[in-house]
Formats: sequence, structure tokens, C-alpha cells
Amino acid sequence: MVIGRIADGILRGVEGANDRVTGLFEPTIRLGVTGLARAGKTVFITSLVANLMDRARMPGLSGTANGAIKAAWLQPQPDDTIPRFAFEEHLSDMTGPAPHWPDSTRAISELRLSLKVQPQGMLGSVSGLRTVHLDIVDYPGEWLLDLALMEQDFAEWSRGMIEAAEGRPEAAPYREALAGLDPSAEFTETAAQGLARAYTAYLAAARKAGYADCSPGRFLMPGDLEGSPALTFAPVPPGEGRFPRGSLGREMERRFDAYKGQVVRPFFRDHFSRMDRQVVLVDLLGAIHAGPHAVADLGETMERILGAFRHGKRNWLTSLIGARRVDRLLFAATKADHLHHTQHARMTAIMAALLRGAKDQADFAGAKTRALAIASLRATVEEMREHDGEELGMVRGRLLDTGKEVMLWPGELPEDPARILKPARAGGGAWLDGDYGLMRFAPAPVVLKPGEGPPHIRLDQAADFLIGDRLR
Repeated sequence: MVIGRIADGILRGVEGANDRVTGLFEPTIRLGVTGLARAGKTVFITSLVANLMDRARMPGLSGTANGAIKAAWLQPQPDDTIPRFAFEEHLSDMTGPAPHWPDSTRAISELRLSLKVQPQGMLGSVSGLRTVHLDIVDYPGEWLLDLALMEQDFAEWSRGMIEAAEGRPEAAPYREALAGLDPSAEFTETAAQGLARAYTAYLAAARKAGYADCSPGRFLMPGDLEGSPALTFAPVPPGEGRFPRGSLGREMERRFDAYKGQVVRPFFRDHFSRMDRQVVLVDLLGAIHAGPHAVADLGETMERILGAFRHGKRNWLTSLIGARRVDRLLFAATKADHLHHTQHARMTAIMAALLRGAKDQADFAGAKTRALAIASLRATVEEMREHDGEELGMVRGRLLDTGKEVMLWPGELPEDPARILKPARAGGGAWLDGDYGLMRFAPAPVVLKPGEGPPHIRLDQAADFLIGDRLR
């Protein structure tokens, strides 16, 4: 077995060396796209790729402004074992005759977009065209919640999850199941499955209520692991020492360890640790609408998630040996089209303040970070209306549930982010300044002219931050 591991390591090293030599001539940017449920990952990737292929709506991308990008086309992805991102299907969903939102991310997928670029500067006129590959990796943000488990044992994790559940009404059935449970009793599969179902139901209800910290993440998006022992466990009250052999508590601990070793660690090794650039999409408006508890939970959860990134600059040595680090990190607050553009700066400021700790950590390590308010697919139009002698910036769109067209003024975000963050961190039950409304809009019908991608807000600025430096 030792010889096998050594041989496998050598093979990986040779394959990695070949990839790096190829990268000298056709550089590759590996872009990770993640975010928690309803943040808009699928829409972001679809619109980004479509607008990179047809760039009339991308004036803020330097490769468009200076004419460096000459062509773009989709190629087979390099990872044969990862499902291909269904770009064509999703684009048809968003821009077809009856536009609707595509299905959300439920598993990892990948897409390669190759760009033919004319280098700029003194050598650009003599160096000729070169190819830059953009490998976009889409994965559920819920899976990132599990990276924090790698530094926890079962007792520590159970203690934290049970403590969090105590203050949440959604956890009442799970807490009742725990009340009549003896973890030291003999293990039965029936007891394990019943407890796991109660815990999974609690996580689903907590996520619906706006909570972001719902661990383990695969319980909500199990994929082909659904029903497996690796996903049939739950936190139980820790004992004085280890649970006895053959007990329910001991088996819960064993399955927790198997989940870390067989699910979480391979994901980190094979995918997460290979990213060069990263987008973290955040449904900030959804959290604000849900209330202070959701904003506080979102901030704490994102801090833990972003702490897992290995931020910092790459140099020739780390590139040569394959020790990749995320050197550009974009925090994108989605659904900016739900607000009038006069509030977008406030939206960006609130998110930057919410993620200040993670941003400072990344900046200190040498990574470049940026916060933006974006809409990957614009679903509304803006209007100014007078109300009680005051001009209000409103948005108009088609409701997702009924198809009815409505005009919305969702409320006014404060100029000072502390007015959102302070009551959130203090555990407030409601906003002191009133409620913030939010409606779910359907995609608007759109007719794309030749050379145009889907309409958006600041997607060109996001793309320029993420890949613009590699297109010069």
C-alpha cells in the first residue's frame, strides 16, 4: 500500500508537471464560483459565458475595451470525470420565448471557455495571438460549510450544532428526538435513520428561515450519496468520554469521521484547492429581508467559509510545484436589479462591512479583493415615482409566482452599514427602522441583437477584476 501511494504521488506529479508546461504556452485561469442557496450561481456562470462570447454589453472588461479579445469559443473541459455545466440549456431557459430561471446548482460541474487574445504593449504587435483558457468550476456553497469540519472532532461539532439549534424554533422536532435519546444505548439502524431524518428536516427548515449555517452541507444536497451511511448521522450530546463500543453515539462518531474522510477531504483535494480565482455570490437582500438573525448568521457563516481559502499571491515557485493560491477574490451581492441604482453603493458597503474580517485576512495575505453589487441577468427596469411629495427610485418587473407586473419600492438601505450590522450582531428580532421588502421577479423577455449577451448589471466589472489582468 505504501508503494502504491508513492507511485500514485509520482504519477500525480508527472501529470501536474505536464499541465504546468502546457500552461506556459496556453495559460489557464481556474475560476471557482460558489455561494449559498439562491445566490444565483447558475445564472452568473451562464450570463458570464454568454457575455464573454458576445461582448457588446461588456464595455467594462479591459479585453473588450482595448480589442484584445479577438474570439471566444467553448471547448471540451479538461476534467473528464466532472459533469459539464449545461450552458446551452441554461441560456435557453433564461432568454428563450418563455424565459424562466434555470435549476439551481446541486452538484459540481465545469465548463471551459477559450479566448483568443492579442497581447498588448511593446511585444504585442510581434508576438501574435495567444489562447487563454478559462475553466469555470461551479459547486454548491453548502459544500464549503463542510471544510470547517476538518478541524473538528465529533464531540466538538455536536456541541456547536446542538447549541445553535437551541435558539431556533425550526429545531423543535429534532430537540424532541434528542430528549428521549440515550447515545450510550445499543446502536440500531432504525434509531440512526430516525435521528438523521429529524436533523435533516431541521436543516432544511432552518435554511428556509434564512439561516446560512446548516452543516453538514451534503445533507441538503446529497446527490448520489443520499441514503448512504455517510449521510445517516446527527449530532448527539457528548458524553464524559468516548461512547462505548456498539453504541449509537460511537456509530454516529464513526459515520461523522467517514463523512470527513470520504466526502469532504476528496472535494478539497481534487477541486477546491486548485482554484486560482474565486467568486463568492451572496444573497444579501434575501438575508436582510429575513431579518437580523439571518444577516448575523450569514456573516458568521461566510467568515468560516472564506477562512478555508488559501489566499495570497502566486509566484514562479508556487506555480511550478503546483501550490495554487486564490489570488483574486470577488464578493458579489446578487440581485442588485431588485433595487434602484441609487442604492447599489449602499448595498455594496453593507456587504463589504459584513465580510470585513474575511476581506482583511485576504488582503493581508496578498490577495486582491473587491466587493460589487451585481445582477447577472437583469429582470427589472427602473422608474422614478413621486409619493407624498417625495421622489422614490422604484423597480418594475414580472412576479415569479403570478406573472403579474408590479412596481416595487423595497425600502431604503441605510448609508451607514452599522444600522444593519449592529442589530444583527446584537441578536435583534426585527429591524428598528422598519421592514425591507423583497419580491421574486421572473426573467424579463429579451431580444438579443447580434453580438449581445444577456442584460446585466456590472458583470463586465466583475469579469475585468477576475480575469482582466490575464487578457493584456
